[in-house]
Order: sequence, then C-alpha cells, then structure tokens
Amino acid sequence: MQANVNPPQHAAVVGAGIAGLSCATLLQSAGFAVSVFDKSRGPSGRMSTWRGDGWQCDHGAQYFTARQPDFRAEVARWQHAGVAASWRPRLHILGDPSAHVPDPDLERFVGLPRMSAPCRFLADGLDIEVGTTIRQLQRRADGWHLRSAERGWLERSFDVVLLALPAPQAAPLLSGVAADLAVLAGQVVMRGAWALMLRFSAPLELPFDAAFVNSGPLRWIARDNSKPGRGAAETWLLHANAAWSEAHMEDDADRVSTILQQAFADLVSVTGGLPEAPAWVAHRWRYADGATPLNHSCLWHAGSRIGLCGDWLNGGKVEGAWLSGRELGERVAAHFCDHGATSAGPGFAADVREAQRRL
Repeated sequence: MQANVNPPQHAAVVGAGIAGLSCATLLQSAGFAVSVFDKSRGPSGRMSTWRGDGWQCDHGAQYFTARQPDFRAEVARWQHAGVAASWRPRLHILGDPSAHVPDPDLERFVGLPRMSAPCRFLADGLDIEVGTTIRQLQRRADGWHLRSAERGWLERSFDVVLLALPAPQAAPLLSGVAADLAVLAGQVVMRGAWALMLRFSAPLELPFDAAFVNSGPLRWIARDNSKPGRGAAETWLLHANAAWSEAHMEDDADRVSTILQQAFADLVSVTGGLPEAPAWVAHRWRYADGATPLNHSCLWHAGSRIGLCGDWLNGGKVEGAWLSGRELGERVAAHFCDHGATSAGPGFAADVREAQRRL
C-alpha cells in the first residue's frame, strides 16, 4: 500500500511484538516516519527465545499457523528469508483425549533458528528504541508526546500513537486521553502463564516431541530441540495452564520449578525415572493470553489519532496479532492518504460497542 504522505507523518508504535512490528512495517512502506518503543532488550514480545550458556528454548509462543491468505504469503516470505520453517513434531494428547482434538493436517511453523527470528527480520530497517518503557501519553498543540520511565518526556512529538500492548498495559496509558478505548482495555481480562525451560544431559527416550496436556498443572510440553535449526542440547519447555498459573502467579521460581518438574515426571514414563535437569529457567508471563480473545482486528480513533492492535483484539494467536497490526497500519495510512479528517472515523463508536459486547 502506497499512501501519498508528504511530508511524512510521524507515528509512534508502542510495543515491538509481532503486532507492533507488522503495523510499523506497513506504515513505513506507506511513507510514514515510524518510531517503535519497547521496554524489553529487543523486539519479539511473546515470540521469545531464552538464550543461555550453550542452550536456548522458546518460552513464549511455541508455533504459529497460517490460514488467512495474506499471512500465508507473509510466512512464505519469512521462509524464503530463512527466518521461519515448518515444524512437524510427533504430537500426543496426554490426559482426556476428548479435551483437545488436534488437526492432523495442520501445518505448524516456527522461527528459525529461534522463535524470535521473524520479529528480528521485521525489525530490520525500523527505528526501534528498546529499554524504553512508555508511562504516559499527552496530546499537545504540536502532537502527541510520550514520557518514558527511563528518560522522562521524549523530545520529539508524534502525529499518531499506536499501542501494540496487552490490554492491562494499554489501559493506564489511554486513561485521560481516549476514554472509550481506556474503558474497553480496562474490561479485558488477560491471564498469566508460567513457563519452565529444562536442559537435560542426554535425550529423553519419549515417543513424542510435543503434547497437549489435559490434566494437572500443565497444558503443553515440547522438546524444543525437535524444532528445525535448534542445537543438539536436549531442551524441554513446560507451559502451565492458565488456572494453575493464576493461582501461583506470585510463587517464587524454585517452587514453580519443583511442582512443574514433578508434574512432567508424573506424565511421562522414562526408564529409571525422569533424570534431574542440570539447568532450568522459569519465566512468568503476566499477560499470556486473553480470557476472551476478541475478533475485532484493531481499533482506530481518527479524531484523536490513536489506535490499538494486538492478539487480544484478534483471536489471541500469532496470526491474529500480525493481521491486527497490519489492519491498523492500513487504516492509519488510508486516513492520511484519503482525507486527513479529524473526526473519530466512521463506525468507531459502533466498533467499540461491538468489542465490548464480545467480552
């Protein structure tokens, strides 16, 4: 999409996960100047990979699927660039088999050589400021201003602010500057999740590489080194389910590790028992997914020049996040290209009401 933006409008995108990066790349290709801000050390959001001494493990999104044609084309572009590949694990169901019936024909993709690779690929060529936690938005005569926890008010102003954040993080930023969006984001319930990464000294003799778990505290386990492009170290990822994670969100990492490793041992049958993992790391995701993911793509308030995108607005998956960011970028570009109007935009109030109805 090529918009006639002259001089370039300057957009601030807060959040460098897949939604924010999708939005930012669309706007930059449309002629906008784009600045992306993220509190983490690098782009990826929940498409994250922990890297340690001689081993790594994807501890956020485990894989992604591609059903919609535009996203399928994007994944093909990632594959051509060598940053994504198909993953065909030996997949089992542990616990009640009727609780989850996987599609045997579903193609699963992962980042290559780690889950964060597609985000790094999208980030290449973008102006991204990491280690920058945006705490406040303010609309002034010359545009939007952003205050960070690390550096205070940033010197430059922006024509547009787009938030690609979990709803609980977006809500306080919207308070006082976009009441309707603040109320909506404040109503969204997002659930936490504990992730435990384990490195073993030798391969575990198990008949599967990944499993959906329908009993106990776990919901998913996977042999990370079964994914293409990974190293030889035997690494496993354990994801706790939402109910257990929420009940134990404030537990310390040692306790979480003990409980989840025991749950893993109870699930698998290994000759001689499950060996001790000489290295492990526990990670707490406070906002892993939405309790009720919306199917609303994104929200754009043209009058205020502020918008929202993210997986919580669009089905809760990697594909939904990418499509949400792209749709928001297209709406913003079309707004400036077509008319530069200052109204909220057609259907905005109805969009918010519909999103609230789905909660």
